[in-house]
Amino acid sequence: MDGKGLCLSFFDYKTEKYVVAKNKKVGLLYRLLQFGILLYLLLWVFLVKKGYQEVDTSLHSSVVTKVKGVAYTNTSELGVRLWDVADYVIPPQGENVFFIVTNLVVTPHQQQGVCAENEHIPDGRCSQDSDCPAGVPVKAGNGVKTGRCLLAGNSSRGTCEIFAWCPVETRSKPKKPLLGDAEDFTIYIKNFIHFPKFNFSKTNVLDTKDTTLLKSCHFGPKNHYCPIFRLGSVVRWAGSSFEDIALEGGVIGIHIEWNCDLDKPASECNPHYAFSRLDHSFEKSVSTGYNFRFAKYYRDAAGVEFRILMKAYGIRFDVLVNGKAGKFNIIPTVINLASGVALMSAAAFICDMVLIYIIKKSEFYRDKKFEKVRGQEQSALGTEDQTAGLEELPKTGLEKLPQAPLGSSSDSGFKGNGCVCQQLLEPARVTGGRLTPATGYLMGSSAPCVSPSSRPGSPESVNVELPQNPEAKQA
Repeated sequence: MDGKGLCLSFFDYKTEKYVVAKNKKVGLLYRLLQFGILLYLLLWVFLVKKGYQEVDTSLHSSVVTKVKGVAYTNTSELGVRLWDVADYVIPPQGENVFFIVTNLVVTPHQQQGVCAENEHIPDGRCSQDSDCPAGVPVKAGNGVKTGRCLLAGNSSRGTCEIFAWCPVETRSKPKKPLLGDAEDFTIYIKNFIHFPKFNFSKTNVLDTKDTTLLKSCHFGPKNHYCPIFRLGSVVRWAGSSFEDIALEGGVIGIHIEWNCDLDKPASECNPHYAFSRLDHSFEKSVSTGYNFRFAKYYRDAAGVEFRILMKAYGIRFDVLVNGKAGKFNIIPTVINLASGVALMSAAAFICDMVLIYIIKKSEFYRDKKFEKVRGQEQSALGTEDQTAGLEELPKTGLEKLPQAPLGSSSDSGFKGNGCVCQQLLEPARVTGGRLTPATGYLMGSSAPCVSPSSRPGSPESVNVELPQNPEAKQA
């Protein structure tokens, strides 16, 4: 295409042409695609996803937690002791993240002074005093080096002397959890939610004036409005063993999901709970579990400060709340309906591709679907071109026949029958791009020839004499 044709094609206008293709396979494909789109629109968009609703996901939530239960222990470090909620719950405020102690490593009666570093600390090992520069903290250790290397007996290897809380922690964790009774502790989780777009609020506690309800009920599949959970049950629902997680610690997530359909009564908006292990402790490794250290300080009668160091293992609980609320609105309904109708055009597009490019008779259907139509000026120019081409057609020989002047009689040997055949006098006409002879009959035809005088407004008849057959004259 030259530059002129490219510029002119910019002003072309394309309009749709509807062709009814009698092809059962393509027609069946078209109906199946329409049916699939309709099912998607009705079942998935409107029934499952509720595309007719306006949705609010900006959930405002508040969580309050309480733990109850007691445990009894008798150890050499702590003696006989009763543990209540003030001893094993950290922090005590009752937030959405809380920790329950299940195991302890206790180092009692620590006092600030100098002592040997733990032999299991690599940076605390030495063979001479120069290995322990004074004032340098022990990496991953318990204190600051004093400059001395303490050798054990006749051994050539020892540990650095440090200034720290002495004696340092040396014990490893026990083989059984210290607070084994924690399995029967109860966790109370109170949750308040609010959807600001719809001004809707609710809580997961049953709205009642019965003060004894929360002292006697427990959470169950049919009792979602009593959010009091047994700790052992929560661990089991998360897919873990209480003995393992209580010994080394771990993290459990408590998920509260609120999916509220506000086109229904508020009583149908209920919380759904799920429990999972968040620290993914699938294999035993050095990073397995959850622990931290804390201390309790006191002074003796002489005013000397001491402390009890505790390395606590336990279960950390993360309460995670999310949800959404939906309510009917005409705007998303119309948008989803329009999107579904627009998808119907995809079915037509796919069938068009199959019809004009894939099937065996694609070329035939393609010619029927796409047609170029010219304007009137271009059509007139095309007709002139075709007429000019007719002038170059081969001569028929009729122009060699002698003709008498109109309105005159002649004795040149031609005898007329009082009529003239139109095919000899009128030129052929161009109809639809084809050469069409003028109406009339050749002389000698059995059909009568039309006399010019018989036509309205025609001149007088023209006599044309044809040569006579000599044999006919003799006869």
